[in-house]
Amino acid sequence: MKGLFTMSGKELLFYDSIQKSLKDGLKQVKAAELLGISERHYRRLLKAYKEKGIKGLVSKKRGKPSNNRLYEDIRKKIIDKLKNKYTECGPTFVWGKLIKNEGLDLSHETVRKIMIQEGFWEPKKRKRLKLYQRRQRRSCEGDLIQMDGSPHAWFEDRGPKCCLLGFIDDATSKIMHLKFVHAETTSNYFLALKEYMIKHGKPKCYYSDRFSVFRINNDKEGYRKQGLTQVGRALKELDVQLICANSPQAKGRIERLFKTLQDRLIKELRLRKINTLEEGNKYLEEYINEHNSLFAVLAADKENMHRIVKEEDLEKSFCYKEQRTLSKNLELSYQGKILQIITEESGYSLRRAKVLVIETVKGEITIEYQRKELAYKKLLMKDHQGRIMNKKEILMGGVFPLGGKAI
Repeated sequence: MKGLFTMSGKELLFYDSIQKSLKDGLKQVKAAELLGISERHYRRLLKAYKEKGIKGLVSKKRGKPSNNRLYEDIRKKIIDKLKNKYTECGPTFVWGKLIKNEGLDLSHETVRKIMIQEGFWEPKKRKRLKLYQRRQRRSCEGDLIQMDGSPHAWFEDRGPKCCLLGFIDDATSKIMHLKFVHAETTSNYFLALKEYMIKHGKPKCYYSDRFSVFRINNDKEGYRKQGLTQVGRALKELDVQLICANSPQAKGRIERLFKTLQDRLIKELRLRKINTLEEGNKYLEEYINEHNSLFAVLAADKENMHRIVKEEDLEKSFCYKEQRTLSKNLELSYQGKILQIITEESGYSLRRAKVLVIETVKGEITIEYQRKELAYKKLLMKDHQGRIMNKKEILMGGVFPLGGKAI
């Protein structure tokens, strides 16, 4: 039979198999098995070939509209609604309205395709998935401690929404420390890190996210990736390395811990009718012991990398330290206050001197020059515009120590 035929790859395989059956004696059972079809269907194809030739193997549906196609009058009705009624609407919204208001029983994908074809919707590009490969655990306890904070309704509707600061050992998956706080702030990390080191000692390294408490994220010229945050400076003074992860997946152990805590810890708090941060912090030690007995693993090496640290060294490091330059009147401005140095001598050597202002988390301020403490007094300031507060300060009700930092 002469003429041109459009055939699919599957139909060409049918033709090749039939030629082998007719010319080379390939058995029908074997041919059907090789093609992945039933023997009856193969005999049907063989019969069609003998009656119509190669044209009998071509699908009769080719070139004909689908039985499941959308009728043209319905399509025109949808396009009319998109132009006149549902302008600037997304596919999901339009799909719901067509079912509810217009009585059109359509699939979501049908509506989406029509909107794309007619230019009412631009499809979003699918994000390229990143590959995050597993890494080996650290071999010793205290070698790497992952830390993070999780704002959540830990007391459900019985108490205030707060944040849980967590520390987990990379080698053993032990919870090393937990603390309920009002917000994830520098002051609260100072207190939590101090409690951690009093209890366990100094670890070799802390692993955190890129939150502004741990890392300066200002990309402006002159600030780009420079300097240390207060927490970063304190850990450096204590000879503890701080690593900031590039992604949440990189510190997956602490992320998975919070997922577990948001299930198990919340239920434990509910059963014990614990409704406040103070009650919750008292219970956390008991929960940590129970959790570690269930989920902790043995480290590959028995050596503990935590180092002993004096409490007085922690007090000196976990505070706010900022450098200021004294004016010719031996004054400096700090957190909206004017502080004036008191000296019995002439004080000429202190003019334009760079001094270190130190503030504890309780708001106590000292000024040091060449490691010697200077006496000072606070001067009254004229009324000025309201201080700009960040979201965390507002959530905490604006109650702060002298330096204006949330605890």
